[in-house]
Amino acid sequence: MAGVLPDALRDDAVTRPGGDTLWARLLRWTLIAVSLAFLAALLFAPLATVFATALEHGLRLYLASFADADTRSAVRLTLLTAAVVVPLNTLFGLAASWCIAKFEFKGKSFLITLIDLPLAVSPVISGMVYVLLFGLQGWFGHYLQEHGISIIFALPGIIIATMFVTFPYVARELIPLMQQLGNDEEEAAITMGAGAWMTFFRVTLPKVRWGLIYGVILCNARAMGEFGAVSVVSGHIRGLTNTMPLHIEILYNEYNFVGAFAVASLLTLLAVLTLVIKTLVERTGYKRR
Repeated sequence: MAGVLPDALRDDAVTRPGGDTLWARLLRWTLIAVSLAFLAALLFAPLATVFATALEHGLRLYLASFADADTRSAVRLTLLTAAVVVPLNTLFGLAASWCIAKFEFKGKSFLITLIDLPLAVSPVISGMVYVLLFGLQGWFGHYLQEHGISIIFALPGIIIATMFVTFPYVARELIPLMQQLGNDEEEAAITMGAGAWMTFFRVTLPKVRWGLIYGVILCNARAMGEFGAVSVVSGHIRGLTNTMPLHIEILYNEYNFVGAFAVASLLTLLAVLTLVIKTLVERTGYKRR
């Protein structure tokens, strides 16, 4: 019996020099194939459809879609919104994460809960809240109207709504990272005479720079692609308050499929560029650790 068992084990578990059994290799390649099939069905196929439909009638019509004044306005508004929202959320994320990770104070858990709130609340609901606050019939609506200030159905409302749905991303990337790194190096710098700002810029910020860049990239991607909250506060004023996602919806509803998918392809290219930058940041960060 003792001589038969090893032979049986060798028959049931064919091994290679690396030590993996035949069944382990089969399982690994099966999982890889299933994952690739899943990605192909839910990611690559839709992306290919976007570009195929956009270029269906030739490159000339594809490029002509971007000559439309409303399309150019939507692109400018999207980029402008991201250019304003991302730096502001970066400053907030740095301040909030540094405060939460480095200090103990009353209400700390409540602050963390507030940071996570946009991740739990529907963007449409957040947009409706701002309409309730700043709309004509809202709490501050009459005051804003009397002073000639437009927030809802204007650029400020779009920026505020986009900020609300995107501000957790930078903070949520930095808080666990700062907590994991601890306070030893900062305390050593302060002991050697460094001030608070010098400690932050010379010690804290270099240690979290890759997490910061990662959070900024995610925030930018969400800001450019936000639909729900912006749809509520923008008013869908063509050429004025339509961002790229809203403009795509309008073109699609008008059966202008070439124009809709042309703008969608541009938004997709921006998203792919964001993912490429994210991947490069991750690889660079891992190599430098």
